[in-house]
Amino acid sequence: MNHDELLYIRLYNQLLTLHELKEPREVVARMGAIQSQALDMAKWAIGSRLQGHTAKSITDALNRGEVIRTHILRPTWHFVAAEDLWWMYSLSYPRLKPVYRSYAKMLGADESLLYPHIPLIEVLLSGGRHLTKQEIGNALAERKVILDDNHLSLLLSFAELEGIIVNGELDGNRQTFTLMEEWVPRIRDISREEALERLARRYFTSHGPATLQDFNWWSGLSVTECRQAMEMIRPHFIRETVNEKEYWMPDDIRTPSSNQDSALLLAPFDEFVVSYKDRSGIIEETHYSKVITRNGIFSPTIMLNGTTIGSWKKSMKKNVPRITLTFFGNVPKNTIRLFQPEVARLEQFYA
Repeated sequence: MNHDELLYIRLYNQLLTLHELKEPREVVARMGAIQSQALDMAKWAIGSRLQGHTAKSITDALNRGEVIRTHILRPTWHFVAAEDLWWMYSLSYPRLKPVYRSYAKMLGADESLLYPHIPLIEVLLSGGRHLTKQEIGNALAERKVILDDNHLSLLLSFAELEGIIVNGELDGNRQTFTLMEEWVPRIRDISREEALERLARRYFTSHGPATLQDFNWWSGLSVTECRQAMEMIRPHFIRETVNEKEYWMPDDIRTPSSNQDSALLLAPFDEFVVSYKDRSGIIEETHYSKVITRNGIFSPTIMLNGTTIGSWKKSMKKNVPRITLTFFGNVPKNTIRLFQPEVARLEQFYA
C-alpha cells in the first residue's frame, strides 16, 4: 500500500465516495462519532457523506433524537447516534471529568458550589422540556441562583458530564438542553471491555487505515486502553506498514475501482482531517497554518484526492448561500472546474 492508496481507502471508509447509506443516523453510527464544532457548519460533515440531503434533514434528525450532539470522547462537541450514546458516554466519563475540573479551576469556579444546583436543572427539564442556556439561566435566577455566563456554562457542562443532560431539539438556530434519560432511553448496559472493542472496531472500520496514535488521539482513551481494544479486534483487521508506521484497516475492504479525481469540500473539523494524530499526508507543512490555527481551529477545506489544496467560505446574500473557494497557490482551470458540482451541492444543502 502506497500513500495514494492509503488516502483512497480512507476516503472510501469515511463515506466520502460511493456507498449505500441513506440517512443521517446511519452515517453517524457508521463513523462512531463526528466532531460537531460550530453546529451550522458541522451539519455539512454529515451532509457531505449523503446524497440529496439538506441542512434541514440534519436538523430533523437532531430534533427526532436520532442523532445526538454532546461532548463525548475528547472534551469537544460530537454527533453520535442515539443508540451509541450511553456506552460511549460510559467510556468517556472517567477521562473527561479531570478535564472539566481543570476548566473550573482556570475560571476560579468552585465545583462544590456548582454541583448542588444540578438537581434543580433536572427539575427544570423534567417532563420532556427542552430549554436554551439563556432560558435555564433565567429560570435559575428566578429561584435565586444567580450565575454569570461562565459559571452557567460550567454548571451545564458538569450536568452533561454526569449524564444528566444532552443537547435536545433546536429552537431555530439555538441549541437546547434536555434530560438524557428522557431523550435517549438506555437500551442495555455493556461491559467496559465490550465498549472498548466496539469503539476500536468502529474507528478502524470507518477511519482506517489508521495507527495506534491516531486512535489514541481520536478516542481520548489511554494508550494502554487503546492497545487493549485493538488486540480484541486484531483477528478481523489487517495491518500495513507505510513509512515505518503500522496502519490498521478492515480485512474485507471492497473499494470500487476509480479513475476519477475525488474533488471534495469538507466541513471545518471534518473527520477526514481532525481524526488523525498525524496529518502530514493530507496537509503540506507549508499550508498547515492555513488549515489549523495555533489554538486548534480547523478551517473548511478543499480536498483533491485526499490532499488539502485550499479552503472555502460560506456567505449569505439575500438569504441565498454562496460558496467562495480559495486555493493554495496556482491551480489549473480544469482542476478548479472539478469542484463546481460540489459547490452547487453545498449551496443547495444550505438553500
